[in-house]
Amino acid sequence: MFHKPPTVSFGLWEPYQKGACLCTIEFKRTQLSAASSYSVGFKFEHGKLHKGGSILGTIFSASRKPRVEPTIRKREAYPQNVDLPPVLPKQKKKPYPIPFKKIKQVAKEDKKLAEMGIEKPLDPPKNGLLVPDLIPVAYQVLDAWKVLIKGLGQLLHVIPVYGCNECSEVHVSHSGHHMQDCLGPTNSKRRSFHSWIKGSINDILVPTEAYHLYDPFGRRIKHETRFQYDRIPAIVELCIQAGVEIPEYPSRRRTKPIRMIGRKVIDRGGLVEEPQPWRAVNPSSLVDLDTHGACERFPPPLPSDILKIAQETMDAYETVRFGVTKLMKKYTVKACGYCTEVHVGPWGHNAKLCGEFKHQWRDGKHGWQDATVDEVFPPNYVWHVKDPKGPPMKGGALKKFYGKAPAVVEVCLQAGAQIPEKYKPMMRLDIVVPDSEEAQLVA
Repeated sequence: MFHKPPTVSFGLWEPYQKGACLCTIEFKRTQLSAASSYSVGFKFEHGKLHKGGSILGTIFSASRKPRVEPTIRKREAYPQNVDLPPVLPKQKKKPYPIPFKKIKQVAKEDKKLAEMGIEKPLDPPKNGLLVPDLIPVAYQVLDAWKVLIKGLGQLLHVIPVYGCNECSEVHVSHSGHHMQDCLGPTNSKRRSFHSWIKGSINDILVPTEAYHLYDPFGRRIKHETRFQYDRIPAIVELCIQAGVEIPEYPSRRRTKPIRMIGRKVIDRGGLVEEPQPWRAVNPSSLVDLDTHGACERFPPPLPSDILKIAQETMDAYETVRFGVTKLMKKYTVKACGYCTEVHVGPWGHNAKLCGEFKHQWRDGKHGWQDATVDEVFPPNYVWHVKDPKGPPMKGGALKKFYGKAPAVVEVCLQAGAQIPEKYKPMMRLDIVVPDSEEAQLVA
């Protein structure tokens, strides 16, 4: 809304033959805001000064008028081609997802409050309480996770998937590719060619597990007590802490927030003994949450249902990824900066299981930092095959003409599903792969 602008008057004298005439010009100043843009308009008025009192001269006035913004939003444009995802070196720590300067600034502010004896202000879920608006999101993610496992278990009966027996390479096609990029222990004997075997659903959905905690703000997991806690998919644990109720995996629901001064918890409502998890005689609900044996649990689909299952699987994949991204903006998830370990909770566990770069210096402890969505729900990029039944993909000079896509997207695409536009730039659909002889002539 625009309020009535203030008016400023200036008196001007204009001489003429027998005297002077006083005229008043009004300038109106509007209230400007950062959210609105204005255009400046200029207006000139000419007149002559006569004996009867008419004005002789030029009047200049400036006005600001609000520019009308278009109500139709432009469609989000994606680039034509993007670079392939970088491969992070194993002999180096992962980069921090949050700038290190910001981490130091927040820690400095917390330390200053702790020195003054002031409690740290905590909002849900940082204070142990649930976020009511995210409970439906958690249920949607869990339901979509079940649909995703079931759909892939059925599609893998139709779409062939191969995995390297020596490294983590996965290929979705009727035969493995001929690229010499294997990093396995015996790659020198095979001239870096892959040793292909039949893949499984774990090659498409990389299993990322985490410890289930009854109270994330309670006692930390020690190395000696690590076998007392169940390992479940990290996405399932995130949904449980966000409000999903699973009888087999109970979780503590607080009614009073915890209190902290600095890094020290001064009131957590007491330590409650974790109840023994209830095991059903036929825990079918738990089997649906795990990828183990999914291809054996679900039969091959009918030829007429392949397209429908592929599209449902693609939609479920997008729902899971969008929901996990939304949940991780509020709920804390930690990841090791050296290995693939993930922990859902305000701080990491103390199990000494890290065996990556310089683990001897850390006595096997993990280097915890804030996790990203790709660490909780890995996309597992694979080469995009334009003709699955055609000749195998070759490496060398032709490698730069190929694109990549997440493994789930590639499986659904070969099954006939429509994929979102955001995946197409990396797949390089508009690039024609030349022959091996023509590739040498391309700059």
